[in-house]
Amino acid sequence: MAGAVRIGISGWRYPPWRGVFYPPGLPQRSELAYAAAHLGSVEINGSFYSLQRPDSYRAWRADTPEGFVFSVKGPRFVTHMKKLAGVETPLANFFASGVLALGDRLGPLLWQLPPNLGFDPDRLARFFDLLPRSTAAAARLAERHDDKVAEGRALTTTDADRPLRHVLEVRHDSFVTPAFPQLLRTHDVGLVVADTAGRWPHLEDVTSDVVYVRLHGHGELYVSGYDDAQLDAWAAKVAAWATGAPPPDGPRLTPPAPDRPRDVHVYFDNDVKVRAPFDAAALAARLAERGLGAPVGR
Repeated sequence: MAGAVRIGISGWRYPPWRGVFYPPGLPQRSELAYAAAHLGSVEINGSFYSLQRPDSYRAWRADTPEGFVFSVKGPRFVTHMKKLAGVETPLANFFASGVLALGDRLGPLLWQLPPNLGFDPDRLARFFDLLPRSTAAAARLAERHDDKVAEGRALTTTDADRPLRHVLEVRHDSFVTPAFPQLLRTHDVGLVVADTAGRWPHLEDVTSDVVYVRLHGHGELYVSGYDDAQLDAWAAKVAAWATGAPPPDGPRLTPPAPDRPRDVHVYFDNDVKVRAPFDAAALAARLAERGLGAPVGR
């Protein structure tokens, strides 16, 4: 049995997409519902810039069909400003801000490190130990929020106890060491496979039961689209990860992980020239032909 395959976009509210991906005249409030009707997942990135509100997460959940999944990007205050140190309360604030209102739509949590933060195994291990691994644990952590999240709008409960999975994206060359994926495996954290036009490390070591891919543009960061040959290559990789087949050769620092089916999330972040949603749909179509992922345009 294959793992779940989710192909989507990083964010959905981009003015240049209006009248190109989104039909002319589509109200802005309907854009998420439109995207969710054509793709299986969206990566929420507004949470990276500021704490959101429970009502926002509830509205996003209501705008999407059953079976749709959101990934949520952790706040830059934790990753870029605090650099993972002394973040117990900021993490509590993040989880109290409404993430749990997504309910069964909540997928992996993405933590993206800044380019000026190098590999420090002790710092990473301390951070990983703080991360809740279930929605019940996240709700307990959320109860420890401070006044950055007002009591009247904090959400510190969950409708059900579900597993939480975490993935890490790195942007410093010091992470190109076998010790890094080994540490991720020890803590059951997924390594983000990031295509960044050669700017930051691109590693394909599988370190958890989820493979998380961010495609930022192959030739030019955030701009370049993916041609048919590149999409075919990514489809082959995704299919191998999802079915447990030996993956095609890729940049790895450690021996291949045991072959078994894994869930795969792929997000296109090459949004500048409105390539992301079309590339996502094209990749999803290739995988649907293999019987993987949600039907395109369901």
